[in-house]
Amino acid sequence: MTHEYAQLTDDLLTIADWQRYLASALHNADVYFGHGAADGWEEGSLLLSAVTAMSFPELFEHRDCRLTFDEKTQLAALLHRRIHDKVPAAYLVHKAWFANLPFYVDERVLVPRSPIAELIENQFQPWLTAEPQRILDLCTGSGCIAIACAYAFADAEVDAVDISTDALAVANMNIEEHGLSHRVEAIESDGFNNLTGRKYDLIVTNPPYVDAEDMADLPDEYHHEPELGLAAGVDGLDLVRRILLDAPAHMTPGALLICEVGNSMVHMDDQWPGVPFMWIEFERGGDGVFVISREQLVEHAETIRSGGRYA
Repeated sequence: MTHEYAQLTDDLLTIADWQRYLASALHNADVYFGHGAADGWEEGSLLLSAVTAMSFPELFEHRDCRLTFDEKTQLAALLHRRIHDKVPAAYLVHKAWFANLPFYVDERVLVPRSPIAELIENQFQPWLTAEPQRILDLCTGSGCIAIACAYAFADAEVDAVDISTDALAVANMNIEEHGLSHRVEAIESDGFNNLTGRKYDLIVTNPPYVDAEDMADLPDEYHHEPELGLAAGVDGLDLVRRILLDAPAHMTPGALLICEVGNSMVHMDDQWPGVPFMWIEFERGGDGVFVISREQLVEHAETIRSGGRYA
């Protein structure tokens, strides 16, 4: 623990004391929020939960309880790393929440934060017309989308696919932790290359989509994440192009593709104005996620293949 935080062990006594202090310290620091926590209060709760082994409701219920010296020392050290090293809180405690489910995370995978969680919780309504039996989570990372989909559709089999063996190691940890090894399979593949013969009723993907300009301007927190999961060429659509062209061969009739492209949605609208991407609006915030059917992808395949300034 650094000297600047040493006095905290004397001045701050209860969970409530630390909750308020952590939030204030983070809000007053030069840190970026957005890796699974919206603000300093949420990040403070994550740190407190990890150190005390209490759930968020338990922290509130026992907010007047005092912390031990060791617990306060741990919190001060975590706060120092968060502020001075710009390490996202989820990496500090190796835990993130997605679709109300806990996941192990470290710097081999992106911190889960996709608005797709809201779609999964709503079982992709109103777009899905039948419950999917086969689901693909392409670019799975921690496995959070695949696992959340397995919870949402209890009879579905889910493939969790990534090019990164490091990411798949984390995904397998989470699959086992959630007891879903019998329904969720982690597969190493560059896009659809190793998925020959496999077809899906639903493909969900959060691929790398950060364009070159945005990569150069990312806050320090992003540099703790694997660049492989972020960077996607000049316009952020290098992998998205492949997905749009290759997906139909792996989709059953009437199947849907749900894809997140973040800020690169402006490039998509610019390059493929005639393709009927349906951009989803979220109640909890977020954008840059579209839905499109297999039939629409087939109909507009030539436009997708030939269109675009960077095609």
